[in-house]
Amino acid sequence: MWLVFFLDTKFNLNLARFGTSPRTLSGLTGILFSPFLHSNLEHIAGNSIPLLVLGMLTFYFYKPIAWGSFLWIYFMAGIWLWVGGRNNPEGSIYHIGASGLIYGAATFLFFSGVFRRHKPLMVISALVAFLYGSMMYGIFPLERNVSWEAHLFGAISGVFVAYNYRKEGPQRQEIIWEDDGVDFEAEEKAQEDAYQKFLEQNDMTIHYHFKPKDEHEEKKKED
Repeated sequence: MWLVFFLDTKFNLNLARFGTSPRTLSGLTGILFSPFLHSNLEHIAGNSIPLLVLGMLTFYFYKPIAWGSFLWIYFMAGIWLWVGGRNNPEGSIYHIGASGLIYGAATFLFFSGVFRRHKPLMVISALVAFLYGSMMYGIFPLERNVSWEAHLFGAISGVFVAYNYRKEGPQRQEIIWEDDGVDFEAEEKAQEDAYQKFLEQNDMTIHYHFKPKDEHEEKKKED
């Protein structure tokens, strides 16, 4: 991203024209190139740190599925933006920036921990919510010059990818109790048989004596 930004700024290449222009043939190039393009220094600096942090968390805690998740978010968010993003009749609106990837990575990390119910990963979910939860306001059309559609489609793609990969990668460990080989039904039946045998051998008779109710208690109840 920084190399592209440096070349674009240094040689005035106007690379924004390779961004996503929704529902135009020329705008299809943005699906591939849009995340690498930024309008100014503030734009690329604001995207670099969150993308670095969220990318590191993804590739560290979800290493087996990190590349697959990243590519799914990359292309899914890009295609949806091309289909549903803002444009004008002239087709001259271009969506650029890596914010769609950032929103996708954030929702992926958050919901992956929730879907798996894995305590260590749920801690990462809470960390992501703490660090970047406030940026979810960006999925609403609050600023005219901000591509809230890229934010929205990126966030949705992250949720879909997290759900799709919920049974892959790190999983919660389930406790499996080993069978100790004891047949409790057989044990109980053996105890009953031994008791009956004991009664038969000793020719025992059990008499039950019922104590009559106390007259005072009966009178108290009647009152």
